Amino acid sequence: MEYNNPSEIVKDLTFGDHARDRIMQGVEKLSKAVASTLGASGKCVIYEDSMGNPIITKDGVTVAESVILINPVENLGATLIKEAAKKTVREAGDGTTTATVLAHSLLQEMNQAKGYTVREIKDATNIVLEKILKQLDKNSIQIKDDMLEDVASISCNNDVELGLIIADAYKSVGANGVVLMEESDTEETFSEIVDGVQFDCGIKSQHLVTDTEKNKAILENPYVLIVASQIPSIRKIQNVLEHVIREKRSLLIVAGMDQQPMAALLMNKVKGNIKVNIIDTPGFGATKMDTMQDLATITGAKVINEELGDDLDLINPDVLGQAEKAVTDATSTVITVSKMPDEAKERIDLVNKKIKTEKNPFIKSKLEQRLAMLSGAVAILKVGANSKIELKEKKDRVEDAIYAVKAAIKEGIVPGGGIALLDASQKVKMDNDAELILLKAVEAPYSTILKNAGIDHNTVNPIDFNDTRKKGHGVNVITGKEVNMIKAGIIDPVMVTKKALVNAVSVATTIISADCIISNIRDYEGNQ
Repeated sequence: MEYNNPSEIVKDLTFGDHARDRIMQGVEKLSKAVASTLGASGKCVIYEDSMGNPIITKDGVTVAESVILINPVENLGATLIKEAAKKTVREAGDGTTTATVLAHSLLQEMNQAKGYTVREIKDATNIVLEKILKQLDKNSIQIKDDMLEDVASISCNNDVELGLIIADAYKSVGANGVVLMEESDTEETFSEIVDGVQFDCGIKSQHLVTDTEKNKAILENPYVLIVASQIPSIRKIQNVLEHVIREKRSLLIVAGMDQQPMAALLMNKVKGNIKVNIIDTPGFGATKMDTMQDLATITGAKVINEELGDDLDLINPDVLGQAEKAVTDATSTVITVSKMPDEAKERIDLVNKKIKTEKNPFIKSKLEQRLAMLSGAVAILKVGANSKIELKEKKDRVEDAIYAVKAAIKEGIVPGGGIALLDASQKVKMDNDAELILLKAVEAPYSTILKNAGIDHNTVNPIDFNDTRKKGHGVNVITGKEVNMIKAGIIDPVMVTKKALVNAVSVATTIISADCIISNIRDYEGNQ
């Protein structure tokens, strides 16, 4: 069947319990596939890509993305869970499998709950959610250098060798440093340290994205144009644009920009006429100009500022700086350079002196942010493998681990293996029986990890186990013995655990609210 527009597609309507049952069947199928990868004894999943090639992975979000169910209502259920998983990985870098398992468990508990309205279930769940989140924050501890390897290894699906490489990279760049990932030219995986900076300026338009899978704008060997004032028209920077095109280079524009020049640049980028990315000027308030000058010093650019007498009509290629690479994601930009200039070191000394004498807490914090930007190194993880299939799977694991370590450094860690949720839930005092729904659901990650390890979860039942278990203790599925999870190196970033729980609750409470499902009618070949 062919239709001229989506509104003409014939729809099928499913109502009430039948609709929710179908949705749950889709959730069940997706969860079963994804859950099998959870934990130290999690299994690999082999799926067929669009070309018929086998792909092997233990990455939860990759497994989820590969699933498209033939029944449209079931597929909608699976898709909703996928969105929760993807949101978790976008926000925390890991936790997709945990989010999926939690959402499935929560929906099961909600469906089994009798005598409550949907509103009562949602309200009770959200109340318990807030209590658990507060307890997770209370139970979190600051990560130490010797814990980085454990966090990285676990996020790499317990690959100790990769975990060590990632941990060493973070140790090398320090608290203010940045870790990025690239493909290696060899079969080996290693890290190298380069000069660079990171600042909080994210993607301004999806049309600027060059890597749609990772949602990043990546420029190789770009020129850098920094303009403090607003760019009102494309004509103002025409000389610079023509130079960039002639040189067959890319261009990073750091500036505010009116709608007309923005639209013109986006159109030319989409058409392939120019490789360009546009980000806002970094910094805030009184420190904004200083921060721009920091960036100019690092890249060798000149800051163009009409308020100080610069004429945009007269700018030429001489004002351009250069970088080795510029990578922009949703929230930040990382610029690497071949060598940090001596002038940057002088500015670091100057900022340090200002921090020591500054009394205003707000200004002092902004100075510290400048120092972090100027002082931070960049580690590039070069990921190698014996085949393209292995490389794809390995890159997925490394990227998860990079974000997980970053999250752990930012907000701290909690006992891993699902134990943090058990600890937090034990401290929650219920006001009514409806609140038991979420308290029972959070046992699912731990139960699933035991199941994947071949340990009968009935012999180590989470509920019974809680009665005698010490706080922070759980079963090491490799040894089968009860251990202090933190001391055993079985740890998770608290941010990952929190985001997985929040997104699971969000999607589950949305699904139970549905009473009508409208889906596209497909023919026997799956076409609409």
